[in-house]
Amino acid sequence: MPAVVRSRSVALVTKDPALYGELAGFLRERGLPCVSLFPGQRIPERVAVVLTSPSEASLIEHPHVLTVAEDGDRRALGAAVEHALEAGDPLEEIVVGIDPGPRPGYSILAGGTCLGEGSLDSPESAGSFANQLHHRFPSRSVVYRVGTGDPPARNRIVNTLLSHRRAVELVNERGTTPRGRRRPRDAAAARSIARAHGDRIREPLTSRFTAGEIANLQRLSREGSGGRITIPRSSAERVLVGDISLAEAVAESIRRRALSPTERPRVERL
Repeated sequence: MPAVVRSRSVALVTKDPALYGELAGFLRERGLPCVSLFPGQRIPERVAVVLTSPSEASLIEHPHVLTVAEDGDRRALGAAVEHALEAGDPLEEIVVGIDPGPRPGYSILAGGTCLGEGSLDSPESAGSFANQLHHRFPSRSVVYRVGTGDPPARNRIVNTLLSHRRAVELVNERGTTPRGRRRPRDAAAARSIARAHGDRIREPLTSRFTAGEIANLQRLSREGSGGRITIPRSSAERVLVGDISLAEAVAESIRRRALSPTERPRVERL
């Protein structure tokens, strides 16, 4: 999973100068965003968790208050703060925007908070990515919004997610991809896709593929197998719809070749 991009912060709320000094250093060392307040002051909406002393906890109105003892485990405290910053509202839906491509860009949003973003290794890796996200947030509802660009990659992503029983929406990608170099654009486009509403997809996607798309996959199969294998058109179509990966198609062709009778060398008559 990616590094978290935080727009939420920690509130350090105490009148104890010793505790304040220790916790301010503790948060600074870990690069955790912090706002300093006294008990009774208004806590900003962006605050995900409050740190305070046990004696001051009753003076603070916030759903996530962590009391800090002098001899407490600071590693456990760090983990609790990290979890609060990442999790946000436990009832809030998580939306994942995916910008289709050979290495799809993604952005994970919960409300106005970006929990993380990056790129996947392949369209098919959307399945393992979704499983990781489910294990990380087992009680949260997650919807995957996939852009309409790059139809072959789009179909493979959607069909992979559907095979893992994930909620999928298809979002019109027009206007979501900013100008610029490809890698920075992927995450920006994925964020725009996540923030748009799409049409719910319940059945696998199919489409007709051009001769160029088929030929490109066959070329990639030759390159990936060192020139040994060119996958047939039927296998290329299965890759394009997301039934199998290109590596699996190449492996199938290698197995079929191994099982077929070896051609006898032709002997030329003199």
